Amino acid sequence: MQQLDELKEKTNEELFALYQRDQSQPVKQELTLRYVYIVRAIAVQMHNLYSGIMQMEDIINEGVIAIMKGIDRYDPEKDNKFETFISRRIRGMVIDLVRKNDWMPRDYHRQNKSIEAARLHLSETLRRQPTDEEIARHLQMDLKKCQKIQRMSAMVNVLSLDMMTGDDDERQPVQIPSRDIASQPERAFLREETLRILTEAIGSLKEKEQMVISLYYVEELNMSQIAQVMEVSEPRISQIHSGAIRKLKAYMNTHL
Repeated sequence: MQQLDELKEKTNEELFALYQRDQSQPVKQELTLRYVYIVRAIAVQMHNLYSGIMQMEDIINEGVIAIMKGIDRYDPEKDNKFETFISRRIRGMVIDLVRKNDWMPRDYHRQNKSIEAARLHLSETLRRQPTDEEIARHLQMDLKKCQKIQRMSAMVNVLSLDMMTGDDDERQPVQIPSRDIASQPERAFLREETLRILTEAIGSLKEKEQMVISLYYVEELNMSQIAQVMEVSEPRISQIHSGAIRKLKAYMNTHL
């Protein structure tokens, strides 16, 4: 007990010096507790990014493990302040978790078709546009997953060829086709084909480009927020976004 009280009185720098010398577990635990606030702050800041696949508590638990590993790898003489060092590692951890869960599900096309069919059926039954909750309940699908797939579908409209002839760095208004796909089978077919090819095109991008496209169009973060998440400058995010759009346009021009 006396040892713990003595540790609490020491500065973070003193604790790191002690840990590097003795590898003491009580010292490591004290350091970990002092930096848990960083995990909580990042978990709140990046909530929109992982909310569809993980709970905040899960992120915090993973972040605590990242802090403990970071304490072992941190070198005060070579690295920046530990706050900066561990913040980058925790942000990277969250992004890696999202990547592992595939922001564009492999069965996206099937699920999107199911949602559109459910929307049409419920519209005829209810004589009004159904809510997301009603669609999810009808399909026995998780509400957040249902909403995310619909955002992906909206992204396809935003990234259509007509949109990409405008300013690469700004979102443009989009004409969304009628949802009554039975009344316009040709347009429905072309839209589905465009969707398939665009999905392939996005899959051909580099990881950072995919992440920017996902955060911007699916998670609806702005350039400034994406820059904070990925810890690069806002102009760099804009550059990555523009480069990704050019690649998507070239891919689709070739395959369409």
